[in-house]
Amino acid sequence: MTDLSKITSSQLSRLAIVYVRQSTNAQVECNRESTERQYQLRTFAAQLGWPAAAIRVIDQDLGLSGSGLSTRSGFAELAAEVALGHVGIVLALEVSRLARNNADWYRLLDLCGTTDTLIGDADGLYHPGLFNDRLVLGLKGTMSEAELHVLRARLNGGIRHKAARGELRRGLPIGLVWGEADGEVRFHPDAAVTDAIRAVFERFAEMGSARRVWLWFRSEALPFPTQIPGGAEIQWVTPSYTKIHQVLTNPVYAGAYVYG
Repeated sequence: MTDLSKITSSQLSRLAIVYVRQSTNAQVECNRESTERQYQLRTFAAQLGWPAAAIRVIDQDLGLSGSGLSTRSGFAELAAEVALGHVGIVLALEVSRLARNNADWYRLLDLCGTTDTLIGDADGLYHPGLFNDRLVLGLKGTMSEAELHVLRARLNGGIRHKAARGELRRGLPIGLVWGEADGEVRFHPDAAVTDAIRAVFERFAEMGSARRVWLWFRSEALPFPTQIPGGAEIQWVTPSYTKIHQVLTNPVYAGAYVYG
């Protein structure tokens, strides 16, 4: 049951911010019910006594992780508004929506405690300035961060297990593409692409130096194929020494399956 006694007239005179976040774009697309539940916190804020004009939704971080590895403009805006004393309550469906790392979480708690700002989730209302409430919020934040660690460990374990069997499909270097059968690797259908890669190895067999191969490409004014990660389009550019060296040192061209 929500403890309405914690809400003061001072807090009601300020903003109620509803923070909406999903960790990935796939979750935004597939977990629409969760996103809708987060938006419905606007109704909860109104039930708590905030006028509609004072309820603001911050949803710029949809599709961004709360682990601290991504720059979240929405969370930064939220923290700034709290620090300026403009916010009476911060609402999120659960603590993990706000932050998945203790650095961000405790910074928000300190700001809320200093500016007399409440935090609310599906379990109730909390005042970070009160010892018992801060203890509960601290535990929620720690559990949220630990949950992320467990999820990562489970995901990485599955990836490594699949890689150990040689069944993990990763991006192939330029000149190679995946075939239809499991584990099948084919040459790129564009002969110009495969000819450029073959030329690197043929010239290296003659010259014995990656730098000399690179200088040969430059002297012949030959373009080199490159591919944007995750894309299929081939772009032709002036070869750099790094590109030539990467081709010569990539074990996939030798038929080796490598992970890590």
